[in-house]
Amino acid sequence: MHLAQVNIAKMKAPIDSPIMADFVNNLDSINAIADKSKGFVWRLKDEEDNATAIKIFDNDYLIINMSVWENATSLKDYVYNSMHVEVLKRKKEWFDKMEDMHMALWYVKEGIFPTPSEAKERLEYLQTNGETPYAFSFKSEFKPEDL
Repeated sequence: MHLAQVNIAKMKAPIDSPIMADFVNNLDSINAIADKSKGFVWRLKDEEDNATAIKIFDNDYLIINMSVWENATSLKDYVYNSMHVEVLKRKKEWFDKMEDMHMALWYVKEGIFPTPSEAKERLEYLQTNGETPYAFSFKSEFKPEDL
């Protein structure tokens, strides 16, 4: 089993605005770090090699990031122990605080890549039901054998 993750964010302004420029300018390098990270398997992307144009909500200011990793340790290392953390520290510059769940983790069989609609379902499940092996956060750290 591999670990899938979804993370959504609500932009403060349109993606092509000056407010979002530094975020956009960092996307390629942050994605390249993910692509080369130990344990990285896959990430959602469009023709621009990122997922900012992929819409799964009725709000044009919500953007999605999805990826699959060999395990939680690999994902955590990328999020908190790579240059990604420097961009993460600046998130308040570009994104509004979200009241609903904005991140979810779940397990997928090796070779299976989740769809944006599945990610939306996992987020909604987590919001409604709390953390279970079906959808959880780093706080719970369910294992594949918990399924």
